[in-house]
Amino acid sequence: MLIKKITSVFCALTLLCGISYQTASAADSLQSNNTMRDISTTQLVNDMGIGINLGNTFESCGDWIAQYGDGSVKSYETAWGSPEITQKIIQGYADEGFGVLRIPVAWSNLMGSDYTISEAYMNAVKQVVDWTIDADMYAVINIHWDNGWVNKFPDNKDESMKRYNKMWSQICSGFQNYGDHLMFESQNEELGWDTMWNRWAGTSGKQEAYQLVNDINQNFVNTVRNSGGNNPKRHLLISGYNTGIDLTCDTMFKMPTDPANRCAVSVHYYTPAGFAILEQDADWGKMTSTWGSDSDFAELNKWMDMLKTTYIDKGIPVIIGEYGCPKKNKDADSVRLFLTSVCDAAYKRHICPVLWDVTGLHYDRTECKMIDQTLKTNFQNILNSNKPARSVGDIDGDGSVTITDIVMLQKSIINITQLSAEQAKYADFNKDNEIDIFDVIAMRRSLI
Repeated sequence: MLIKKITSVFCALTLLCGISYQTASAADSLQSNNTMRDISTTQLVNDMGIGINLGNTFESCGDWIAQYGDGSVKSYETAWGSPEITQKIIQGYADEGFGVLRIPVAWSNLMGSDYTISEAYMNAVKQVVDWTIDADMYAVINIHWDNGWVNKFPDNKDESMKRYNKMWSQICSGFQNYGDHLMFESQNEELGWDTMWNRWAGTSGKQEAYQLVNDINQNFVNTVRNSGGNNPKRHLLISGYNTGIDLTCDTMFKMPTDPANRCAVSVHYYTPAGFAILEQDADWGKMTSTWGSDSDFAELNKWMDMLKTTYIDKGIPVIIGEYGCPKKNKDADSVRLFLTSVCDAAYKRHICPVLWDVTGLHYDRTECKMIDQTLKTNFQNILNSNKPARSVGDIDGDGSVTITDIVMLQKSIINITQLSAEQAKYADFNKDNEIDIFDVIAMRRSLI
């Protein structure tokens, strides 16, 4: 019996050495942020949880910045009120419960001739992406409003497409070795032009406007897939028509053909505009200070159900890249109710909601925490109430038992790292009330 036990332990240790050898590259890969997992875009989006925008930062733009700034990246980064971004700020988003950070970018800032993106600007964005992934969040980068050059597409399609493709080619090259915690988004919300089709004045020009949007998104996919590194398999976010829900759910909007079948669709939600956009009356609408009536909830559920039936139920994941409202001239309880309700309605339908935020609005970039801690609690409750049952062995809590969990368990056994109390609950794979090499063996066998 003793000989048998010694033999078993010897074999176990031998297997552990073998596993360590086989998974070393996987661990290194995770540490260098270049892992591209064999998961669907739906799985990826579900893993994101809920998100927030790094708004009014790298997408700040304007000729006045070049005129009065010092020509540095920082002069753009801080031009619209943001402090210079630090790792502490980014880690704070993760600590407050966000799983994805959308990073809007105006790549034309400091741009050289023939649409050459500034290396310094690229490196600054890379640094924030690195911090985001290091904080165990997903990052989304896009081409944002960027002084509105996208509005020139209807008048000069060839030159605009040249600029668009050249910019994305450079972005693809710069980020080609990043893993699947980085997603590319084709554009912000400018794909759609009143000069081509006025939706309030009939259907004249509608087909041409939609076709141009579809062409741009297809060009985006083609450019990414034909670039190097991990980009042929990168998960992509496709901008809807003006990111309006009804416009993007129109049958004329087409998801691009993608050989990797790794695309999600992006919409924005600022409805009703009187509450979610206006801080005072405008010539096109009246500001409202409260939200939460039965009709308000009915409207919200109508749009979320439309997204579900048009996309989610057909296997196409959805990210609400922006939703939110101002706080000026608004009832504070209504703001909290609106943000909580939109997040909840989306998340229950397996849609990833990403809160629009700028400096001092919802997240304090000095204190690195949510300004409204009750809202933070509401968000956390939404995540917890919709969290799928976690199975034994799922140490990292990503919804499945993978080689990553085995690596984490190995490291804890040989005292390289320690598991948290929560992680330890799921590490006893063979349920013998001990966490040891035999759990590694059992987990390994389960993956064979």
